[in-house]
Amino acid sequence: MFKVEDFQQQGKEHLDATVASARNVANGFQAIAAAFGDYSKKSYEDTKGYVEKLSGVKSFDKALEVQNEYAKTAYDTFVAEAQKIGQLYSDLAKESYKPFEGLVAKFTQH
Repeated sequence: MFKVEDFQQQGKEHLDATVASARNVANGFQAIAAAFGDYSKKSYEDTKGYVEKLSGVKSFDKALEVQNEYAKTAYDTFVAEAQKIGQLYSDLAKESYKPFEGLVAKFTQH
């Protein structure tokens, strides 16, 4: 038999899960934005250092060496940061659905 109290309880549980999920999403996006900001700052500093080094070279061979060093560092940094940010997106997806796991389990048991 349908009870109003059961309906109210389910509504409260759903609202609590939604609020928790929204909080997780907000925190996740803040972490992602911070990671992008950190990467941008590091990239800028690395590029600035590269330009300073390159402007001080006296030979073509040294210019190639500096350029190769910069390219390797920039690539390694990009890959590491992309993996880090990708993991943050993955964590965000998992965390945003976590509050609903209990509701889903509860509804699938009946």
